[in-house]
Amino acid sequence: MSTPLAGTTKKRMFSRNDYLAPLPIPTGEKPSDVLNTIWRKNEVFIDIGSYSIGSAVMVIWSMTMLFALMYYITPDPLIWGGGLIIVGIPICFVIQGLVREVPLPVRFNRQRREVCVPQADGEYWIVPWESVTAAATQHSSVSQAGKATMGLLIIGFENPDPQAKDENKHFSLGFNCGGGTTAMALWECMRSYMEVGPDAVPNSRVGRAPYEETQIGSIITDLRKGDLIGVVWGIFCITILGTYLAEKLQNLKLSHPPSLTYPVIIEWSKPLPPEQWAKRSPELEAAIAKREAELAAQMQPVDET
Repeated sequence: MSTPLAGTTKKRMFSRNDYLAPLPIPTGEKPSDVLNTIWRKNEVFIDIGSYSIGSAVMVIWSMTMLFALMYYITPDPLIWGGGLIIVGIPICFVIQGLVREVPLPVRFNRQRREVCVPQADGEYWIVPWESVTAAATQHSSVSQAGKATMGLLIIGFENPDPQAKDENKHFSLGFNCGGGTTAMALWECMRSYMEVGPDAVPNSRVGRAPYEETQIGSIITDLRKGDLIGVVWGIFCITILGTYLAEKLQNLKLSHPPSLTYPVIIEWSKPLPPEQWAKRSPELEAAIAKREAELAAQMQPVDET
């Protein structure tokens, strides 16, 4: 299956696809863990999880507030009943997600330049880092309410077993982060860790975010600074978007995020002497140098004389 090269963009009237890898060249965006996907980070590996109960809670909370407002304006029992049905089904899925075990993370080993991809059947793949695919997809729709844009970051892995069955040849992770530059910033958490180093990406905030970065803590911090806009925005997020409940449920499930316990992977995850570290391929080296030159040229001021 052919994959467009990194840096390629395909635009249509209501969609846009930005291909980020292979080869994993810089996007120009600063790494930002917008969905708290970094579960562990050290000098050898980074664990990336796709469990996001918080985003689902925020969607349900917002829908609940919308139906409550509609019922307040027009107290019709049909609105209340319809809201219960529309919101009730997602709530059942959230409860199911809170009860079941959290899926294992994907582990990126920067010293070996490999990725461990656990499977639902208890098996795992070891995939070369430079074979990983990534794309930011964005789709827009227009209605009477205006324009709505949705997007994903999709990261794909190919089964290294040439004898694998068709249904077991590909595996992908999808992150509902909005696409575009946001998806690129999220992808940079993985790319920058592998190509730049651990200090280039944020630390894990899962289950133990600093108090000033929590929902309540950020409001108090903004209040002490006299940032009234920040305070109003924080209160809006808590009351209308349900970010406080989302944060607490996310921390409840990920206070002790699962780890990879395969004996072979435990050994695979141990540090190597620097002289044994895997190196970039010449193709990636050349692609990164070219992309960095392009980004540097874009940053140069335009001479208006």
